Amino acid sequence: MSNSKTVELEKQVKEELRCELDRILHRGAHEMLITAIQDEVADYIAENAGELDPETGRRLVTRNGYLPERDLQTTIGDMRIRQPRVNDQREGEKFTSSILPPYLRRSPSIETLLPVLYLKGISSNSFQDALEPILGPGASGLSSSTIVRLKASWEEDYKEWSKRDLSGKRYVYWWVDGIYFNVRLTDDRPCFLVIMGTLEDGTKELVGVWDGERESELSWSDFLGDLKRRGLKEGPKLCVGDGALGFWKAKEQQFPKTRIQRCWVHKTANILDKMPKKVQPRGKELIHEMYMAETKEEALEAYEEFMRLYKAKYPKACRCLEKDKDVLFTFYDFPAEHWIHIRSTNAIESTFATVRHRTRQTKGCGSRVATLAMGFKLAREAEKRWRRINGYKMIEKVISGVKFKDGIEQLEEAA
Repeated sequence: MSNSKTVELEKQVKEELRCELDRILHRGAHEMLITAIQDEVADYIAENAGELDPETGRRLVTRNGYLPERDLQTTIGDMRIRQPRVNDQREGEKFTSSILPPYLRRSPSIETLLPVLYLKGISSNSFQDALEPILGPGASGLSSSTIVRLKASWEEDYKEWSKRDLSGKRYVYWWVDGIYFNVRLTDDRPCFLVIMGTLEDGTKELVGVWDGERESELSWSDFLGDLKRRGLKEGPKLCVGDGALGFWKAKEQQFPKTRIQRCWVHKTANILDKMPKKVQPRGKELIHEMYMAETKEEALEAYEEFMRLYKAKYPKACRCLEKDKDVLFTFYDFPAEHWIHIRSTNAIESTFATVRHRTRQTKGCGSRVATLAMGFKLAREAEKRWRRINGYKMIEKVISGVKFKDGIEQLEEAA
């Protein structure tokens, strides 16, 4: 037998083995699911075995045959399920399966997979082709109309989420930014105002996404005012953002005690843009020394060196640096463990880079509302993978007002 035929035969054998393994897994998973559902019903009936009709003495909670069969779409193929029916005659009581809720047609993993694939750039017309290798041939309910329904549900999710109660929230840090997108069916280029925050336990979460008129003070003021109306009592200890935002004036009105940290990534790009390419490497090196220095004193020495070298020849670059001097080094007054998180708005930039990719794939979303819903959905999916900030145990000290110098806690001297 030729070598090529041997290789082909090996491929066929491996494919048959893989298919057989898939069938075994599917059969086993189906049997386990049926058993779990039956056990759940049996447990419910056993727990309520003592509930009797006072007149007849008969049980009020009993089995009553089966519900109509239904197909459940899962990541290992479709399963036909025949679910036991429960007859609960008690007033106001009804059995609902926590394993297989009413009307569930897809497993939660698929419900999560669909929007993620769409947001990552899979065309709605290509959905069925993309998912058939995962779900098997003949996968149903994966047409472009599925995505249309999904996007409509995202819009409803966003409306509900944007009205949630914030009275129990306490943030220590905020990252703020304005994110621009193209809209295909209009001339709009909307700016969505985004706030991410760190809670008392160090976890990050999406605080809000707001449809604003550019990055104006008025839009940000409306945004912050809405957060306060929904119960947010205190602003964070520190906000990190780009200097071009109208946020800063709005912050002074709504949360005047919150301190400011300019984003060093934005600032670096703005400064270097005003310098010739041949001197940019040395300029970037000095900027890097400013925000990576161990102490504020060393950072200011690098600042002065930059000004000495470039003020005469590149005054615009130096003015760009000089005008934000007071708010570029604020991070030195916070725990050193937190510096990597609070020197820039990279948390927002990296999250929304994906939704920008999605809008490029579709040559822009069809409407402003659809774009907002997509951005919201992507951010909420990304939120599940955000990790707690380093040194989260120091947050309690930040909130309580402990002083830090060069990232180190300053102990009060004994009286």
